Amino acid sequence: MTMSMTGFAAARGQGAGASWTWDLRAVNGKGLDLRLRVPDWIDGLEAALRAELGKALARGNVSLTLRVTREVEGEAAMRLNAAALRGALQALSDVEQAAMAAGVTLAQPSAADVLTLRGVMEGNAGDDDTGPLRAAILADLPGLLAAFQAMRAAEGAALAALIGGQIDQIARLTHDAGQAATARRPQVQAALADAIARLGQEVVDPARLAQELALLAVKADVTEELDRLGAHVAAARLLLAEAGPVGRKFDFLMQEFMREANTLCSKSSDIALTRIGLDLKTVIDQLREQVQNVE
Repeated sequence: MTMSMTGFAAARGQGAGASWTWDLRAVNGKGLDLRLRVPDWIDGLEAALRAELGKALARGNVSLTLRVTREVEGEAAMRLNAAALRGALQALSDVEQAAMAAGVTLAQPSAADVLTLRGVMEGNAGDDDTGPLRAAILADLPGLLAAFQAMRAAEGAALAALIGGQIDQIARLTHDAGQAATARRPQVQAALADAIARLGQEVVDPARLAQELALLAVKADVTEELDRLGAHVAAARLLLAEAGPVGRKFDFLMQEFMREANTLCSKSSDIALTRIGLDLKTVIDQLREQVQNVE
């Protein structure tokens, strides 16, 4: 199955006293480039997410954003600092005794007043064991990846249909080039005969003439280029049916396609064959643009 490197998925999840939102998106790239924006206070989360994404994806510029919100807020997210409380009570006692010695009467502080003193209550979020939350988030990741891969597969199916049509077009043009090359042979032979007649037989060495004619025939022959183009078409169809990432193989094959098309045009001495060669180069270039999105 052909997979596209373009994809997007978003999801929500909750567990371990928190809720979170996912945002996963990717575009084409030469390799696998992972860019993660995740909470750094959850121990080991980024490394674990990076490892799982690396297993699931082969190529693409991938961005993952994870936003986590704790469901426990306010007082429930605070804890009593016993040492600070003892210190605060001792300080209040010292103040009360000093006031009594000075003949000053102070109002008795309430428990709520004591709790507002600095250090008596403190947040405990940073001291929590984030292991359960990390496990809950990682357990939610496969669903996100499934949706993401489903979109990439749908994009890949459309891409495969387009690529398959372009490969068929290259095959047709290669066949047309073979027919044009066959049709031009009598014209080439006639042109050589005319050239020989203009030179005059008395100034031409027969052995040298035969050698030059053989060299011209070899230079004008495009049989090898057409055979290689046919082989590349067969290889491209096999890649399109292959499971797994094939984008890099397609990239290399496009270079080989273009090399043969360029050679075909350079050897052509016929207008019809040259036009076919130019059409081939156009379709190959269009195909090269499409395979840039194949994983």
